[in-house]
Amino acid sequence: MAQILLIEDDSSIRRSLGLALGRHGHQIRTAETGEDGLRQLRAARPDIVVLDLMLPGIDGFEVCRQIRVNGNVPVVMLTASNDDFDVVGGLEAGADDYVVKPAQPRVLDARIKAVLRRGTVEPQRPEEHAGLTIDRAAMTVIKDGLPVSLTPTELRVLLELSRSCGQVLSRQQLLESVWEHNYLGDSRLVDNCVQRLRAKIESDPTDPVFVQTVRGFGYRFGPV
Repeated sequence: MAQILLIEDDSSIRRSLGLALGRHGHQIRTAETGEDGLRQLRAARPDIVVLDLMLPGIDGFEVCRQIRVNGNVPVVMLTASNDDFDVVGGLEAGADDYVVKPAQPRVLDARIKAVLRRGTVEPQRPEEHAGLTIDRAAMTVIKDGLPVSLTPTELRVLLELSRSCGQVLSRQQLLESVWEHNYLGDSRLVDNCVQRLRAKIESDPTDPVFVQTVRGFGYRFGPV
């Protein structure tokens, strides 16, 4: 059971999704504006935020950016369409996944559970990679002696790639293992997450050492 903050301005959608997710065993708090959502986030830290992008006042893009500045609570965004502007904008703002409206409660529930599972990893000894320490048991990452704050999705991508140094993983493989999308998935989820991850762990994100692009194939973890 998860503590969910649902930020949605449409009262009928807010009510129906809140009831449906409640039937799936979650505890739901709701907000109808971005401002109210951020206040509730500070007052009672939820396990995950379900966030509509098109909000009055502060829109969902800005809400997501503020969530990322202030912490690593996972975010699943609700978008009115599969339009590149909405999807890419939301992912670049820091969303972990997205569901296109009208959101089917069982699909949204599955995405929520998949995002939350990313915080669960198998215990192992800390790994040292040229100044980057990955502790799978503690779910922590340290770069040059300083802790790196990663979202569960960013952490899971790093764990998947670093599990086999030098091995290339396709975007589809990462979608299936990290996002649990078992269809021909959306590479934008992977690419935007990798971009955010590089900004946090690479000394020069434009010339990455740890998360390397293999053009036409996918990504691999280095240094090999």
